Amino acid sequence: MERNGKLYLCATPIGNLEDISFRVLKTLKEADVIAAEDTRHTIKLLNHFEIRTPMTSYHEFNKIDKARYLVEQMREGIQVALVTDAGTPGISDPGEELVRQCYEAGIEVTSLPGPAACITALTLSGMSTRRFCFEAFLPSDKKERQRILEELRQETRTILLYEAPHRLVKTLTELLESLGNRRMTLCRELTKRYEEAWQTTLEEALSRYGDEEPKGECVIVLEGIGWRERQEAQRDVWEEMTVEEHVNFYESQGMERKEAMRMTAKDRGISRRDVYQLLMKK
Repeated sequence: MERNGKLYLCATPIGNLEDISFRVLKTLKEADVIAAEDTRHTIKLLNHFEIRTPMTSYHEFNKIDKARYLVEQMREGIQVALVTDAGTPGISDPGEELVRQCYEAGIEVTSLPGPAACITALTLSGMSTRRFCFEAFLPSDKKERQRILEELRQETRTILLYEAPHRLVKTLTELLESLGNRRMTLCRELTKRYEEAWQTTLEEALSRYGDEEPKGECVIVLEGIGWRERQEAQRDVWEEMTVEEHVNFYESQGMERKEAMRMTAKDRGISRRDVYQLLMKK
């Protein structure tokens, strides 16, 4: 352990306790305090490995004020190990706030590699892994949720989403309505006894869970849109615009009117002369 205060981001198992690293165990034993998302959950892990380090609660509802407190502790030389309920801290959890405040205060931060549900699911999915986007849980706010779904309509990369079992059917339904039927791999109970990586489609998954109750935390790995689908989706967007709105769109990006008319004609599959005549008619 360092003599100066430092933050250690400690990845913990997402299901199988054997996935914890020797380095994480050593750090949890030697830290002055463990900041845990849920101390009732983390105590089970600590007891299993006979770790007696004191804990303090650090979660979504106290993350700002508690981060300030922990930063002050680290300024005085305290070593803090941060853990979440499962996986790597800082991925779709309050850990990112503590990391941000540490950097602002000049506190050193290090991350101890280990389990992460999103990466485990991606590598297990059989989908393209070269380029991917991670959306974690879709927002609960209706307008924000719809905005994200609209963005995902034209996403070419593999898409990863987290979902709880009791919300799975709703989310799959919204994905089907917004994105159309897509290939997907549904990963459940990762690293646990009943782990499942099911290659399917949105329609097939909804059919299954019309009769069967979803169980276990899920990672949805969804195929990105193909080139032809992307062209068709973009064409639908253009067709919803008038020619004048289409030209104005390009002009708002700094294009000269002549070039904006050329691009509009190309997008709509018509001649520039047709664009000119429609503008004059308007």
